[in-house]
Amino acid sequence: MEVIAFVVGVVLLVVGLAVSIALHELGHLWPAKAFGVRVGQYMIGFGPTLFSRRRGETEYGVKAIPLGGYISMAGMYPPSPKEQAARAAGERTGRAGGGFFATMVQDARAANDETLDGDGDSRVFYRLPVWKRVVIMLGGPVMNLLFAVFLFALLFSGIGVQTATTTVASVSECVIPAGEERTTCAASDPAAPAAAAGIEPGDVVVEVAGQPVETFAEMTSLIRSSPGEPLTLVVERDGEQRSVRLTPASVEQPVVDDLGDAVTDADGDVVTEKVGIAGIRQESAYVRQPIWTGPQTAVENVGAVAGIIWQLPVKVWETGATLITGEERDPNGPLSVVGAGVLAGEVASAEAPVLNRVAGLLSLLASLNIALFVFNLLPLLPLDGGHVVVALWDGIKRAWAKITNRPPPKPVDATKLVPVTFVVFIALVVMGGVLILTDIVNPLSLF
Repeated sequence: MEVIAFVVGVVLLVVGLAVSIALHELGHLWPAKAFGVRVGQYMIGFGPTLFSRRRGETEYGVKAIPLGGYISMAGMYPPSPKEQAARAAGERTGRAGGGFFATMVQDARAANDETLDGDGDSRVFYRLPVWKRVVIMLGGPVMNLLFAVFLFALLFSGIGVQTATTTVASVSECVIPAGEERTTCAASDPAAPAAAAGIEPGDVVVEVAGQPVETFAEMTSLIRSSPGEPLTLVVERDGEQRSVRLTPASVEQPVVDDLGDAVTDADGDVVTEKVGIAGIRQESAYVRQPIWTGPQTAVENVGAVAGIIWQLPVKVWETGATLITGEERDPNGPLSVVGAGVLAGEVASAEAPVLNRVAGLLSLLASLNIALFVFNLLPLLPLDGGHVVVALWDGIKRAWAKITNRPPPKPVDATKLVPVTFVVFIALVVMGGVLILTDIVNPLSLF
């Protein structure tokens, strides 16, 4: 059953990623069509086409490798003057000489020319105003961000956060002296204060020492601060409230800091303090959070992921180095789709209630969408952020020409950046390969 659950978790993550990719491409498609750009294809995945259907001028389809997607817009780049002149004269354009990169530029221009409908084609991307081009290119990442906000809202406001409540799950029978590793009571052990006071499982503590309590943390704080001092607790049982007297047992415990580490003095000895305990184990329940918790969590995650993305080469190097050193990986470091699939499988096959596993998968998918949002905003071609930079540069050139009373400049020809795009693409492939290999050999694990 664990294997089946693991596979189900991986499949659910793949489906979730496919939905994320589909939404990303819709974020490009909708504004492109709204602004009149001709879109030839809307594809989810790469490689051989598994299914496609043409509606109007656009072919919609699914390809075999669900690791991305694309839309094919007419005229992403302007045609070069040489090619325009050749077409005007009815001549055939050929490949440029000059080596590998020159050929790449020529091939990119040739592929772009195939999307044009003559020199007067107005339904092309490069002719749009700058702000419309920016809207189209940001539409994809923004859809990932909105999907992440939806998933976090569903997680926190729909399901809730698992929280320790003031409902009593169980009551200890005795107080076992500190330092003893046994878990069963001996005849000499004193009765636990909660058991002696008559507190029963299912009771809801509503007040401690005259102070209303709504969380388990509030309740334990009052009890811990009163070792050996009699307290009056108000509990609700079967719809009725009743008062009980309870004297917390005084026990010696180490003082811990905000990180949970033991505090030591100048001599290195662990500092201890006397605290009160009652012998109550809390019941956990999902508590729904305010609706703004989802967007707030998404924004916090954007900041955290951005800190990793901007250091991606270094982070990938450190992650890959664990293949040689055998050290544990940074749990906050980057991972590949393979690593995400492993985590999804572990969440789905964990020995936990179904709702816990659903919450874990939602959190993982939301975090992946945040990563897609941030990653695609990098100002590098072929990423969306790179196309935004090209559009903004075109706008700056036009604005400067207007300010200086010069003729409008020619549109920026991004095909000249194809060699840079190729280098970025190779770098991304190498980093992706390192992460995949590390996720296979030295994967991150929840357990």
